[in-house]
Amino acid sequence: MTARTGAQVLADGLAGAGVDTVFCVPGESYLALLDAWYDQRDRVRVVSCRQEGGAATMAEAWGKLTGRVGVCAVTRGPGATNASIGVHTAAQDSSPMLLLVGQVPRAHLGREAFQELDVPAVFGPMAKWAATVDDPARIPELLRRALGTALSGRRGPVVLALPEDVLTELVDVADAGPPLPARAGPDPATMARLAELLGAAERPLVLAGGSGWTAEGCADLLAACEASGLAAAVSFRSQDVVDNHSASYAGHLGVAPVPAGLGDRVGQADLLVVVGPRLGEITTGGYSLLRPPRPAQTLVHVHPDPDELGRVYAPDLAVVADPPAFAAAFRALGPVAGPTPPWATWAKAAHDDYLASLEPPPAAGEGVDLAAVWTWLRSRLPADAIVANGAGNFSAWAHRFHRFSTFRTQLGPTSGAMGYALPAALAAKLAHPERVVLAVTGDGDFLMTGQELATAVRERLGVVVLLADNGSYGTIRMHQERAYPGRVMATDLTNPDFAAYARAFGAHGEAVERTEDVPAAFERALAESTSRPALLALRTDPRVLRPG
Repeated sequence: MTARTGAQVLADGLAGAGVDTVFCVPGESYLALLDAWYDQRDRVRVVSCRQEGGAATMAEAWGKLTGRVGVCAVTRGPGATNASIGVHTAAQDSSPMLLLVGQVPRAHLGREAFQELDVPAVFGPMAKWAATVDDPARIPELLRRALGTALSGRRGPVVLALPEDVLTELVDVADAGPPLPARAGPDPATMARLAELLGAAERPLVLAGGSGWTAEGCADLLAACEASGLAAAVSFRSQDVVDNHSASYAGHLGVAPVPAGLGDRVGQADLLVVVGPRLGEITTGGYSLLRPPRPAQTLVHVHPDPDELGRVYAPDLAVVADPPAFAAAFRALGPVAGPTPPWATWAKAAHDDYLASLEPPPAAGEGVDLAAVWTWLRSRLPADAIVANGAGNFSAWAHRFHRFSTFRTQLGPTSGAMGYALPAALAAKLAHPERVVLAVTGDGDFLMTGQELATAVRERLGVVVLLADNGSYGTIRMHQERAYPGRVMATDLTNPDFAAYARAFGAHGEAVERTEDVPAAFERALAESTSRPALLALRTDPRVLRPG
């Protein structure tokens, strides 16, 4: 073996594990790693971002979109704490991610040296695993464990701190090779019990979502539902797991369920087959649609993490399995209740309710009508277009009126992290440069990471940004008016000219104030996106809080 620096060992190990894209903000604490990547610049694309929160969000979105570990590198102290938003999103969204944090030399640890941060203490409660690499000879071992941990069971973030001298010290050590993530699947007895429960049900409902899905797994689940005429809903921001055009599709359980009666339908169900979701606060309507610890509905809960099963809800059948493995076994059951199951009318009504929800309400307020915009986009966008939205009321129009038919065409933070849309869209465009990628954002959401337009221009990432500009933190204003009517505080915004802001970075920028002007402006933006990002600032009425 040839002696290598710890940084070279780390860079070689990442490349050997298939990591070909890294997001970062450069820092002096990991200069040796940047230098190691210089030697791999033909194998690894290092995307330098403008703020660590944006870089970490890109890594999280990469992991969510590709199913591979998204890697982010930042410096110690403020760099790491800036990146924590991406780690928190990766934890709540169960996305595989690795955050590499430069650290002070080993001899300085514990002295509160310049920008020193106790990385395991800070990130330990947030990540699946957080550790300091204290010996360069152990880098292959710890890297393999980190990547495997991020991908095994319930996927999630891992954080490794890298002291400067660990990265520069020479060591003779072999690479450990890529990890082999553990995968769980259902046994025959479990599937036989599921068939019994379905055979005894009158109003069964499948609820799919969470992480770990594949295109094949989604196809298997849909085939299983359609073969038995089952209604299938999805959890918060998991609308691309079930083809919205299928007769089985019943809608999604988000902040505002679509259709509006879907929450009631969950309550009416006598059997819930939950495949993938954790059953968190948003999906369960604040834990009201299913009452913990034992819901009124018979509950089959399928999840890759055994610790999640029974954590909040006591299931009648707990299944430790990756969603694709379960979906394949589910499909193999075939029709479970004959050609005319007892729930046929009930399932059809669920889908009919969903179809009715696609009709836009009458236009209200002034400026651009987002319902009309999304109704038009629904027929204009290709089926494989990726829609990345941030957090805010503006996202409700995309969630309600767009129809997702292809797996991994929706990127949204179930953590509710603002500033998500633009960085996530950039990661999507890097992963799929041939596809149309939309960043759906609001004025408050956008300016939390809007500086990443500079990254988009430099990397020639032609995303199209749809920015709803209502001069307000709209979601908080809505809650404020409900709880404290007329007592507006801290939710009004003073905004720049967003079109000029985009043009200042070298992107295409337009402001649109009328609904009828949106299609032509969108076509111009789409044409510009072949070589650079494009932004459309859509002026909307702050009084229009959500569809209808």
